[in-house]
Amino acid sequence: MKLSLIDLSIVPTNGDRHQAILNTLDMAQKAESWGYERIWVAEHHGTGNLAGRAPEVLIPYIAANTKTIRVGSGSVLLNHYSPYKVAENFATLEDIFPGRIDMGIGRATTGPVADYALQRNRSYRQTSDDSAEQLVELITWLEQSFEEKHPFAQIKVYRNETIPPFWLLGSSSWSASAAAQLGLRYTFAGFINPEQAYDITEIYRSNFQPATGLTGIEKPKLILALSVYCAATEEAALRLSAPVRLMMKRLRSGDVKSPVVNEEEAIAALGGMPMPEPLEDPRYPPRILAGTPEQLKDWLTQIAAAFQTDEIMLQCITANHEARLESHRLLAAAFGISREGAK
Repeated sequence: MKLSLIDLSIVPTNGDRHQAILNTLDMAQKAESWGYERIWVAEHHGTGNLAGRAPEVLIPYIAANTKTIRVGSGSVLLNHYSPYKVAENFATLEDIFPGRIDMGIGRATTGPVADYALQRNRSYRQTSDDSAEQLVELITWLEQSFEEKHPFAQIKVYRNETIPPFWLLGSSSWSASAAAQLGLRYTFAGFINPEQAYDITEIYRSNFQPATGLTGIEKPKLILALSVYCAATEEAALRLSAPVRLMMKRLRSGDVKSPVVNEEEAIAALGGMPMPEPLEDPRYPPRILAGTPEQLKDWLTQIAAAFQTDEIMLQCITANHEARLESHRLLAAAFGISREGAK
């Protein structure tokens, strides 16, 4: 099974946003040596604890300082941008790093004020959802397939013969249906909506329509992204997961500015150590998987089989960079993906 990473550039304890970016690069370089398939960087706005806000900037920085690992976006929020500009950005990235770039596209609200700030035209507030139209337009730019009478047929997104693989990211039935209808690769954010992950990804598989264009594929291709915390003991893994549990609790109350605290502070704020959450049904994994390498290998293997995927993408949110590295290293070793000479 393939393992991949999604990194949010968490601002470290007693560190700053510059160090957060350096840590993301360090993670990518080590993940490459350990045998990870890809690393994606996220887009978040208006939050003080995550430095990842511009995938199109971070991707070339990471790709230029690695050699083989695939680098991509998890994801670019297309609802805020011009499909033409997004297409040109990723065509340029493919020109620079042919065969190594993934284009992950999604949609999300970043809050009413940030959404408005991201708009170019401030004369009105967009209230309608044109995500489907945006998605089709982006595909059409990449495939250079506007009808002759269309105004956009006069110009092209100039590129080489290849384009980055197109992944639609989501956590709802809308994204599953859109990916199926357009014949796209699909990544489901299980750390956002684990309760419905199986049912929604079944929508994708059962309704998939093969596509022959450059962005499309012939058979369903799914990556399942999960929140995973690994340590030598189950207690240490649960301790490692405490900060993200507190962060999620704060986010639900609207707090996006508080830093990701250390394990001790998180446990105190939560009122005690997190309790173990063993995998009972691989179709419905817990929101956070925390355990030893042996436990997680067993659980992730079961989950991958249930979801009919050969690739799991791991998210590990902690301000403890060394602990995050160790979590990913242990999992790589447990699955035997580590390359010779990796440390």
